[in-house]
Parts: sequence; C-alpha cells; structure tokens
Amino acid sequence: MIWAAGFRTAVISPYEQLQFSEPRGFADQTVRQVLHLAGAGAAFRVRLTNLFGRTPLTIGTATVAVGDRRAVLTVGGAGRWVVPAGGEVVTDQVDLPVVAGDDLVVSLYLPEPTGLATHSHKPAERALIAPGEHVTSADFPATEQPEARYFISGVDVLAPAGTAVAVAFGDSWFEGVGTTTSANRRSVDFLNRRLKRGWVVNQGIAGNRLLRDTVGEHGLARFDRDVLSVPAVTHVLVHFGINDLGLPGMLGEPPVTAGDLVGGFRALADRAHSAGLKILAATIGPFGGAGPEISTPAGLATRREVNDWIRATDVFDAVFDVARAVADPPAPDHIQSALDSGDGMHLNDRGAEAMANAVNLDDLAL
Repeated sequence: MIWAAGFRTAVISPYEQLQFSEPRGFADQTVRQVLHLAGAGAAFRVRLTNLFGRTPLTIGTATVAVGDRRAVLTVGGAGRWVVPAGGEVVTDQVDLPVVAGDDLVVSLYLPEPTGLATHSHKPAERALIAPGEHVTSADFPATEQPEARYFISGVDVLAPAGTAVAVAFGDSWFEGVGTTTSANRRSVDFLNRRLKRGWVVNQGIAGNRLLRDTVGEHGLARFDRDVLSVPAVTHVLVHFGINDLGLPGMLGEPPVTAGDLVGGFRALADRAHSAGLKILAATIGPFGGAGPEISTPAGLATRREVNDWIRATDVFDAVFDVARAVADPPAPDHIQSALDSGDGMHLNDRGAEAMANAVNLDDLAL
C-alpha cells in the first residue's frame, strides 16, 4: 500500500496584491469544511497548511466525518497542535475506509487569533463558520458561509501500490469558477466520473498565471509544490494563459507575447518530463466576452497564435482542445452561450463537462 493524493486544493496568500475574495482570520471559532474525494483508500490523513500565515496556527481540536462515521484528528497522538507560520502538518492516519466521491467533513476549532488565513479562494464549495467550539455538533450553528477553504491543502489516502494520480494544474477553469457551488460540477469532477482507474486532483487557482505572480504564485513557481510533491502523481494536465493575457490590461502591465507563453509552456513540459511525468496541455479557452480591459484585441490574437502552437507542437505528450470544445463557432473568441457562466470568461456546469470531455482518456491512461 502507498499514500496517494485523494484530494487537493491549491492555496494562496491573504496578502495578495489582487484579491477576488475578502481575506480573513479566526479566533474562538469553528470552521467546518467539505472535502470531496477524488480517490479511494483503506485509510486517510489530512494536510493542514499555514503556508502564508505570519503567526503560528493553533488547532484546539479537530474532527472528521464520513457519512455517519466520525473520528478525532490528531498529530503525534495529540488532539491539540500548532502549525508553524510557513509550515504544514499532516495528521495521524485515520483508519476509516473511503471511496471516490465521499465527502470528508472536517471541523477545526481555532481557539486563538489565527491572523489572516492561508486559503483557497474560489473552490466552488462553502465553508461553515460558527462562534465557539462545535467540532462535534450535529446541528452546526453557522453564522457565516463564505465560498472558501481555510488551512487545508489536501487529503492522502492509503491505496494499492501502482495507484496513479493526475494533477489538474492551472486556473479557474479547473478550480471551478462559474459552476454550481457545492454541487461538484467542476471540470475535474466531470473528468473523474469518466475514469475507470486512477483519478485527478484539482490544483487550479482562479486568477492564476503561468508567468507572473498576482493571484497565487505563478505556475512555474508553484509547480514543485503543487505537482511534483503530490504523492503517486504520474500525469499533469495544464490550462494556463487566460490570466496571462487578460490581467495585464486590467493592471496596467505590458502585454505578454506569444513567445513568452510558449517559453513558459516549454519550461513546464521540460520539468514534467524530467520528473518522469506525462503532461497534457489544454488550448487556452476563449474569453472574448470578458470585457474590454481583459479581452483586448491584442490578447485575443496572442491566444489564437499560442493555441495554433499548442495544437501543432510535440512538446507535450497530448493536447486536449478545450478552446474548440467550448467556443462559439461563428465567434470562436467567445464561449458558446449555452456553456457560458454569464461573464464571458468562465464555464457553467455544461461548459465544465464539455471541457472534461475534451480529454482523450487514452492519452491520460492512468
């Protein structure tokens, strides 16, 4: 048996220059969070993160529930522990079997001021927050329900040797912006429903760029942590480019060239292959309806140029043509109206399914 990543959620700093959600901290509060498992195991352990925290994080007590089964989370046998600033802690093994599609419900009591929280900011899932200690409360007295995850980076499952995991590495089109909240209709969820063996964990960050920090560390900077360190990883799927092309106009930065993006994609492929991974690249999705600051004529032209290169290159092990799968045929810089979440830049549930269906399972071959 081996430890394999059964769930992942990519985290960002609460001190980012560009914020799409309000950063926050906690004190004498309980946070209850749902983690939708991509993979199965005979047991599991939870990863808690204070990666971008500036003060130590005290966990007063924590529990995890799977259906009607519940366990106390411990670290080194202790029910109370501290995650150092900049650090991560892995809980002790929880001997409850889980299957793909199970929801782990993790409740963390945070007795002391946490400072601003390391978090996932657009996960298409809500956290429940209550005053005081309520880790075992069946009727959780939530006073807030933000769309976010706090202090959690993943779950590992104890799986058979040879288990294969792919990482969906990129932006909001993986993280799930535009899909129905708390319904598990992200593109990665739909892809997992198609797989017969192995699974895909989600390391998308809404607003993330391949080449430059803005919302989260850029893709080349976080590749080691969010892909190479994932246990049992064999493949990586990438979707980057929309934010590299769209954010400079909004932020007053010089535009990114096709050569810049091609160089970044080549670097990702080289690093994946050096680690023995197969890499599948998505064409850059259409964003022509996102508004004049984001969908500039120059940025859209660069998207078309880079997509032509992605389709023709042999740098990747495979390509999945998301752009063609979701584009409006008469206006291919735009998402089809039936697949558009309504903002001209993100996919709705049907669009996320179309993105997942663009992946040839023979290319993934987990």
